[in-house]
Amino acid sequence: MSEHPKDEHAAAENVVQSEYAEHGGSEPAAEAAPEADYEAFMRLVKENEELNDSKLRLAAEMENLRRRTARDVQDARAYSTANFARDMLGVADNLRRALDAIPEDARKSADTGLTALAEGVEMTERSMLAALERHGVKKLEPQGQRFDPHFHQAMFEVPNPDVPANTVVQVVQTGFVIGDRVLRPAMVGVSKGGPKAVEAEPGPSYTPSGTDA
Repeated sequence: MSEHPKDEHAAAENVVQSEYAEHGGSEPAAEAAPEADYEAFMRLVKENEELNDSKLRLAAEMENLRRRTARDVQDARAYSTANFARDMLGVADNLRRALDAIPEDARKSADTGLTALAEGVEMTERSMLAALERHGVKKLEPQGQRFDPHFHQAMFEVPNPDVPANTVVQVVQTGFVIGDRVLRPAMVGVSKGGPKAVEAEPGPSYTPSGTDA
């Protein structure tokens, strides 16, 4: 045991004062720890928010991609036969031209062979149009309807004061749609000179399945 207690106490005070001076005259570093922990916590909160935002944006983009893909697949199924159907319409046109080329009186007075041939061509035409309709191709029937530029192509005008203007009065070539798209517009003649047509909801008119072109 030291013989000079006062000297030992003085030495201890010197050590404390030395440590206090090393910390810049402030309290021990433990008091700065809560502030550092808070800053670290706030950084984590911000990073978490950014990750959540990124996750939500990615989820939205994936949902949009899923919808676009589903729509593209649906369109591909609905309209995949459009080019083929358009080519088949040319065949149907030729069948109709062949029938129209036979005079009505000739058909009535012709022999059995010509009559059977005409009936066979008509049956083939009906069968073809019915097959096309099963694949979503439908015939437009604009006769007497208001002219619609989305589905009809005006070829000429017919003066008629008794018919509302812009009414389809003659169909030169039959039009068709596939789904909700125009496969081929109907070529028509429209009236002029009559009273203004009453506004109506636009849209195509369809004929029942199995009718003649």
